[in-house]
Parts: sequence; C-alpha cells; structure tokens
Amino acid sequence: MDIKNKIKELEQLNQKMFGKDFLLTWEKSVDEIKSTLLVAEILNKMHKNNIVTKIFESGLGVSIFRDNSTRTRFSFASACNALGLDVQDLDENKSQIAHGETVRETANMISFMADVIGIRDDLYIGEGDKYQRQVADAVQFGFENKILHQRPTVINLQSDIDHPTQSMSDLAKIKDRFGNLENIKGKKIVMSWAYSPSYGKPLSVAQGMIGLLTRFGADVVLAHPKGYDLLPEVIELSKNNAKNSGGNFRISNDMNDAFKNADVVCPKSWASFKVMEKRRDLLHANDQNGLQKLEQDCLLENAQFIDWECNSKKMALTNNALYMHPLPADISGLSCKYGEVSNNVFEKNIWDTYNQASWKPMIITAMILLSKIKNPSKILRELLDNEKYRLSS
Repeated sequence: MDIKNKIKELEQLNQKMFGKDFLLTWEKSVDEIKSTLLVAEILNKMHKNNIVTKIFESGLGVSIFRDNSTRTRFSFASACNALGLDVQDLDENKSQIAHGETVRETANMISFMADVIGIRDDLYIGEGDKYQRQVADAVQFGFENKILHQRPTVINLQSDIDHPTQSMSDLAKIKDRFGNLENIKGKKIVMSWAYSPSYGKPLSVAQGMIGLLTRFGADVVLAHPKGYDLLPEVIELSKNNAKNSGGNFRISNDMNDAFKNADVVCPKSWASFKVMEKRRDLLHANDQNGLQKLEQDCLLENAQFIDWECNSKKMALTNNALYMHPLPADISGLSCKYGEVSNNVFEKNIWDTYNQASWKPMIITAMILLSKIKNPSKILRELLDNEKYRLSS
C-alpha cells in the first residue's frame, strides 16, 4: 500500500525529465527533484520486498571515471544492473583519446547501443561540467543525425561544480529523518569545512549541498575558515534559493557557531577554488615540482585549522543533530592522527552514514528511469503488479 500511495503521489507532480540529462540539481524544477526522490523511495521499497525493477531487456550503461571512486562507481553499476543494463567502464588509457580522438567521436563511438553515460570529472576546476556538456552535445548530434538509434542520458556522477547523486542522496536521507520535505523548513543544516591531512578535495560536495538544501526552506549555514571559499556563483545561487524558498543562508567562519542548535551537520574537507585553479594549471603543465610545493603549502595552511574537527564537544552544541558525510571520512585516531571527525563520533553515527550512502544507487536508478520512461507511474505500477521476484523462495 505504501508503494502504491507513493506512485499516486508521483502522478500529481509536474515533471518533464523524459529524454533529459541530469547535470546540476538547480537545473531541475522542485517537482522534478521531488519526483526523483519519490521514485528512489519506491525502488528502495521494491528492492527490500525482492521485486524485480528491470525495465530493459538489453542495453549498456557506460561509466567514465576521471577520478577514483568506490561508492559512486558501484552505485552507478548497481543502478544500471537493477534496470537491466550491463555496465562498461571507459578506461581512457586504453582508448584512442591519446591519439587525438575528439570528445564528439568518443561519445558517439561508445553510444551505439548505450542508454546512459555516467561521468565523474571533478579534478579540474572549470572543466568537469564543461566536459559533461560536450559529451551531452555530442550524443545529441549523433541522435539528431540518425547515427545513434537512441540518445543516451548523461548523468553527472560528480563534476567540479555539483555532485547531484550525492546531494540528492543526502536530501533523501534528511527527508527520511524528518518524515517529509515540509518538515525540513526551518531546520538548521550545516555544511562545514573540516580539517584533513590531505589537500585538493573537490568543492562540489559542499556546493551541491548548499545549492540543493536552500531550495526547501531550511536554515542553511556554510562554515569554513577564511580563505576556503566556494565558487562565487554557487554562493549567489544559494542566497537566491533561500530567499525564494523562505529559508535562510549564511556563511560562518566559526565551526562552534555553526554547530550551535544544528539539526543536521555535514563536516567535510575541501580546497578553495583558488587552490583548485592553481592545481588545474599545474596538472595540465605536468609540473610535478609545482604540484608538490602547492600540496606542502596547502597542508601547512590546513594545519592552522586542526581544531576544525567534528567531535563530541561540537556535537553537544547541536540539537541532537544528524551527522552526515559522503565518505570516506578522515577519522582521527583511525585512518589518520587528526582528521575531519573523531573516532567516537564516527562510530556512534556509522549506521546513519552507511544508510545515507545506501540511497545513492536508488537515486541514480531513479534518474535513469525518469529519463527513459515517458510514464514512470505506469511502469512502476506494472513492475509492482507483475509480482516478479529477484529471488525465488
């Protein structure tokens, strides 16, 4: 009955996601965000009840990972498999890209029988989102010119700007915690920088969080030491989102101030966009000495803020807050001497962080399904009524 009610709720939403890519959450309407959450919840219930969610008899999901990944890589593979697609990872070192193959050519050559392309490109500030859009334009060219029988959906598995599969998973977890999206209004949600013994972590997790949560009337606080700024355009976007949704958005340079009376906290390290710009240029120049010096300088800068750790004292300032992290976390006394979170706080909240991660394959499955099916409610109802099970008893 719960699944059927959610399908009815889905029918009431005005979403136009069929045939569309998913690159930035703020390019989607509120109804489209709600639809993605609902479909993810329905699929989650179906999987728990052993119900088959296969909508493809054949097809391919292509993944392009230009950065290392565990959760997102396996979430994409799981999502494709749940819908009936096989997965092939494009290893650029084994492709013809080094021989001058263009983005347009690569995108079309991998797409002849592909239905979705997932791309993670977060290393180069100013380039990841641009590359994903080049791939999207290339497959659109192939489809319009009848080179491709179908147009693969392009899904952002993390770019330099946004990490929509992560922020949508975070929103699903927060919605589950508070019961519904209406209950998020007025809740204090903190996206905080935290100390890390490494450097060069992307900005897109933090940007994705503030760019999405400000759309639902929350009291969103971005906390970081001076100098660890995010992209100015995302800050401006978040301010406008908060104004339009009746929520609030502010920046604090004090972690204790940010945590006070918080309902949700997400302490996660990142590098400033100025550092990421320098890193991008050094990487392109293959300047190993320059990269080494930049890393040393940044680690020395990080070390000034070693007290930016999520520990029991800071959690005691909160309103019994939900602790969140996209993982892997730098855990003090476990994975490093000093890190983003103390061992006891992480262990106390391990169920929530792992449960948070479990939403990602469901979110990606929902993104694919909504882009491929004109009438998702009809298909979901058919899957439910068919009573076909993944495992026979």
